[in-house]
Amino acid sequence: MQGYEVTLPEMLACREHRALLQQELIARYHCPVISFCMNIPGPNKTTPQIRSAFEHGLKILEEQLTLQKIPVLEAIPIHEVTGDEWIAAVKFPASSIKTLTTQIEETDCFGRLFDIDVIDITGEKLSRPIYCKCLICGRQAQECASSRRHSVKEMQDKIEEILEKGM
Repeated sequence: MQGYEVTLPEMLACREHRALLQQELIARYHCPVISFCMNIPGPNKTTPQIRSAFEHGLKILEEQLTLQKIPVLEAIPIHEVTGDEWIAAVKFPASSIKTLTTQIEETDCFGRLFDIDVIDITGEKLSRPIYCKCLICGRQAQECASSRRHSVKEMQDKIEEILEKGM
């Protein structure tokens, strides 16, 4: 993958900023927050193909929220070298939102690359009802990530394959 190589301090600042925005929205609206970004390992967090997959995912997410009549009280789009993000306060039960977002992650052609978190009004991130599968081997993704079972290059190659198939 080619593109700007994000540094660790930039990623840490991005995560801190995301958490701050999430907490600000919860405090302002007293309702759950959806935080959508892409799960892209390695230093290159955005390319035209990744941006296109993100925009596709955001369109699907917004369509589903509309279809389910879930009010979006405020949405904050972010497009930085650290990646694309969309953070929104939504007036609906957090567990129902998590069911919806998990379904998108599990069924969309780019869903394996989506990272859609749901944060409840206490600030707790809801867990998925089913574990996330590794892109490479199908095992539990967290297990592969913590043991560094696959190289960044292997992951990037698989991501490029998913992006090419989905385009």
